[in-house]
Amino acid sequence: MGLDDKIRNAAQEVAGKAKEKAGEATDNEELEAEGTAEQIKANAKQAGERIKDAADDAKDAFKRD
Repeated sequence: MGLDDKIRNAAQEVAGKAKEKAGEATDNEELEAEGTAEQIKANAKQAGERIKDAADDAKDAFKRD
């Protein structure tokens, strides 16, 4: 995973947490749900990138042998 992807995904997760907390503080269920959804999207992207990294590592391991 590229560093820029990690930063973007982390930023999206932080923004989602902020929205979720703001929604909780203001009793705005829609904003809270939006923040939760952003966090889920960021986590899914991070998981996908980790899978790509693992596949690349496995491919590289076979090339060495």
